[in-house]
Amino acid sequence: MPLPDHYTGVAGHSHEAAPATVQAGVLLVNLGTPTAPTAAAVRPYLAEFLGDRRVIDYPRWRWWPILHGVILRVRPKRSAHAYARIWDERGSPLRYLSEALAAALQAEFDRRQPGTLRVALAMRYGEPSVVRAVEQLQREGVRRLLVLPLYPQYSATSTGSVIDAVADALKTLRWPPELRLVNDYHDDDGHIEALATSIERWWAANGRGEKLLLSFHGIPERYVRLGDPYAEQCRRTAQLLRERLQLGEADMVVSFQSRVGRERWL
Repeated sequence: MPLPDHYTGVAGHSHEAAPATVQAGVLLVNLGTPTAPTAAAVRPYLAEFLGDRRVIDYPRWRWWPILHGVILRVRPKRSAHAYARIWDERGSPLRYLSEALAAALQAEFDRRQPGTLRVALAMRYGEPSVVRAVEQLQREGVRRLLVLPLYPQYSATSTGSVIDAVADALKTLRWPPELRLVNDYHDDDGHIEALATSIERWWAANGRGEKLLLSFHGIPERYVRLGDPYAEQCRRTAQLLRERLQLGEADMVVSFQSRVGRERWL
């Protein structure tokens, strides 16, 4: 997914002293993670996540008592145990792997076009926040900004929420940068190839199982009926991946995981 040519070498203005070469910028946005695998750290993270109207769209008078009266009293401790199972000496894998991705992308741009582009990482929930990342890019002189949510499939609950957060961050700037957004890349050839290569490497090292199980995060079925393309895009990704791996329909199983509340989810 190459960056458009006009996103490099852009002249512009910043409220603070800008570098000699004014930058274009790429903002990578991932979901987020608690700062530690403890109930005390998980609680504010879940409060921000589950308090997002894009994620749970119930009326606040209905949802707030459930969230604050029940979920945030029970789930943080249980979730902390789950986080502790994947935490290691480097911290949260989602955090440090996202940082490594941002650093690798920055290194590649520096190799190709030194000093013309800045990469920043933000988390939709938790730190580093979208506001903080946008302010950082502004200080570095970014006048054209490409926002890349790290969600291959579009959903209002994920990419839609990132759009909201970026818009809120730009409200704080007197002169916001020109903005472009990658809505989804569920059927991008590079994405499908990267998935297939990862699976093939695993097979080569560990052997192939009887079936390949793909597990996507779930959303309420009601959101799909309201027009969210997420389920369709997930299934399209699975189809393209199956074709790339030359698997029969019976050799791959597509599933969805996680839910909140009593309504039906994917």
